[in-house]
Amino acid sequence: MREQLTENDIKKIQEEIDYRKLVVRKEAIEAVKEARAQGDLSENFEYYAAKKDKNKNESRIRYLERMLKTAKVVKDESKEDEVGLNDEVVLYMEDDEECETYKLVTSIRSNSLSNKISIESPIGKAILGHKVQDRVYVKISENAGYYLVIRSIKKNVGEETDQIRSF
Repeated sequence: MREQLTENDIKKIQEEIDYRKLVVRKEAIEAVKEARAQGDLSENFEYYAAKKDKNKNESRIRYLERMLKTAKVVKDESKEDEVGLNDEVVLYMEDDEECETYKLVTSIRSNSLSNKISIESPIGKAILGHKVQDRVYVKISENAGYYLVIRSIKKNVGEETDQIRSF
């Protein structure tokens, strides 16, 4: 799957890769060496734990590098009156007769518990590029969906400082 990433996402991922390669990798290798020096490896829990941590770090590095290699770069710019990335949007759900506030983000920053929705989610796809008072259809499946109305757009709310999600 190709992740949609902004230039800022790519920069943060590269920073994490560099940190893991230059700092975490050296610490993990040193921990393995120290545990190995303690003697009998067959009953050395510290050695197995150190190896596991080292392998977990290497796996994360490979995952992030693969993500960067296959990523599709998206712009986080939009017209002043249209919904775009990092915008906070108040949506009126017609079926529930309630308003909900969401922030539109890339998929690696999405967090439904914090009302951060991905531009690849059904709601994200439906509202991206629309304007205040637009009534949009959120398609869930071939036979199901619902309507909502965009009540307000707050442009580019805060710089994203969240850590990139692990999978």
